[in-house]
Amino acid sequence: MIENYELELARLAMDIAAQEGAQKCRVCLSKSVSDIFSTLDGEIDKVSHCMDRGLSLTLFVDGRFGTFSTNQLDEASLRDFVRKAVNMTRILATDQLRDLPDPARCCTKAGSGDELGLYDPAYAKVSADQRSAMALQAAVTGRIPDTPAYKLISEEGEYSDSEFDAVTLDSGGLFCRHKETSFEYGVEVTVEAPDGSKYSGFWWESSPRLDGLRTDEVGRKAVARAAAQIGSQPFPGGKYTMVVDTDVASRLVTPVLNALGGYSLQQGNSFMNGTLGQQVFGESVTIIDDCHIAGQSGSRLFDSEGVATAPGPVIENGVVKEYFINTYISRKMEIAPTIEDCTRAHLLPFGGVSDREAILRKCGEGILVTGFNGGNCNSATGDFSYGIEGFRFENGKIVSPVSGMLITGNFRELWKNLIAAGDDARPCMAKLIPTLAFTNVDFNG
Repeated sequence: MIENYELELARLAMDIAAQEGAQKCRVCLSKSVSDIFSTLDGEIDKVSHCMDRGLSLTLFVDGRFGTFSTNQLDEASLRDFVRKAVNMTRILATDQLRDLPDPARCCTKAGSGDELGLYDPAYAKVSADQRSAMALQAAVTGRIPDTPAYKLISEEGEYSDSEFDAVTLDSGGLFCRHKETSFEYGVEVTVEAPDGSKYSGFWWESSPRLDGLRTDEVGRKAVARAAAQIGSQPFPGGKYTMVVDTDVASRLVTPVLNALGGYSLQQGNSFMNGTLGQQVFGESVTIIDDCHIAGQSGSRLFDSEGVATAPGPVIENGVVKEYFINTYISRKMEIAPTIEDCTRAHLLPFGGVSDREAILRKCGEGILVTGFNGGNCNSATGDFSYGIEGFRFENGKIVSPVSGMLITGNFRELWKNLIAAGDDARPCMAKLIPTLAFTNVDFNG
């Protein structure tokens, strides 16, 4: 997708920066194309075609640091852009802690961009007629009969595909590339109960390869999820066992990973400050960075600095094994650098259960959470409050829908009470988080 002349322009930008007096620099060149075919009640409603190309420039000039970007990539415009960027950097305050990463830490195995098998050549052959046909064939309007319990009153679907290509180079000799395609279909439906109440449901599927996208059941799953909410109401507050569906379980993992990030730690705004190497959670909690899984979106060989990623534990048996520290933060905190973020978080199974149904049977009774509605987390303390929707279950079986409830607590305490994690994480999601179960969770009706 990125052509040779564009690569030469990226190299030219580095050469110009050096000629203008920059001691070091990094250039990131990216291109993307996406097509979206939206449907409304089973008919094509809107078609979008988007293209983007841009170059970002990171400069280190006389102890000063600046970042700049442009989408004007002809040679004359590029020369003017780089010259002005260098001059502007010279008027900024000095920051001697800024630097490129050590070349020994940088990726050397991403020359083609498709080492992880995330690019599908079939993308180039997909026509507008095929995209339209896939969007229409996946729609369920007119194909699902009304029932005495509900009728389908609206359906909004969206088929999309995209192509992404990015190259990162720096004056220390770095060259790494990442190419990826994506094919997705998602739908949101609304059903109406006999009393006029309306309920919505959503489902989606995606794959980096066209032959991996399965759309045939997406609409039916969305309808089933909407219909399952009919008659939902709050349940009396109290402490219950909570099972969290894999589709939304990452909501409980993301704040923990964010709290392990360098900027939060350095600014004293992290509830995980001072925990490296310590037992913080129960021994059931193991999260690894599974960043090199071939064929799964989200896998990466390098971060935005070009530092090589590597699979390994983030939290192991409850012990914090890694902070996410880029070059700048490592020098500010005077600790060793790692990578800047958890690339592909994977929470490992625990408790001898495979999926949601097995976990419900194991737990017996409690509340199954299938959605979060707003809420917040205090990043400094770990205290949280989230609105939820889901189902009451008894004897391992779902018995009634619930809504209008809150869960409250503290993340460090919550994760000490993990009693089960399934093996049912969805590969198409950014984080591989399975169905989870926790004891003694505070629910407020």
